[in-house]
Amino acid sequence: MDIHIRKASAADAELIADLSRSTFYDAFAKDNTKENMDAFMNTVFTKEALMQQVITGDGIFLLAYDGDTVTGYARLREENEEEIMKGENAFEIARIYAVQSAIGKGVGPALMKACIEMALDMKKSIIWLGVWEKNPRAIAFYQKWGFEKFGEHIFPIGDDPQTDWLMKKAL
Repeated sequence: MDIHIRKASAADAELIADLSRSTFYDAFAKDNTKENMDAFMNTVFTKEALMQQVITGDGIFLLAYDGDTVTGYARLREENEEEIMKGENAFEIARIYAVQSAIGKGVGPALMKACIEMALDMKKSIIWLGVWEKNPRAIAFYQKWGFEKFGEHIFPIGDDPQTDWLMKKAL
């Protein structure tokens, strides 16, 4: 694959919302009950709410392409909502996903490189993220990029309070 990354605009809101929903569902539906996935997708991860994040500029969105085909995306945030990160000069990778057919084909590394470059351009000293503790492939990917666990938080999927590892990398 020949992956290129571009910064998204408000015009990409529907594309990002659809991509967000499909990649999240593909990644986690097999490990959660239908009821919990439906509850999450129909309350927290609605198409409308996701579109609003893009339209209102609630984060920076990057889109990954192979030619004209979208293969993944990332959402970055400067706001540190996690208490343990308050006061840090940090950039959060709030989401980084590849479409199922592109996993293992360079989309993740291309997006990660773009996220780190953006954080460096913005003079951030830390880049961090949350990852489900039961997602060993993602954890290994982040460790390969130099991220280390520094805490945990709860990420509810429906009525299931799941534990995310908080991982960070000094820049």
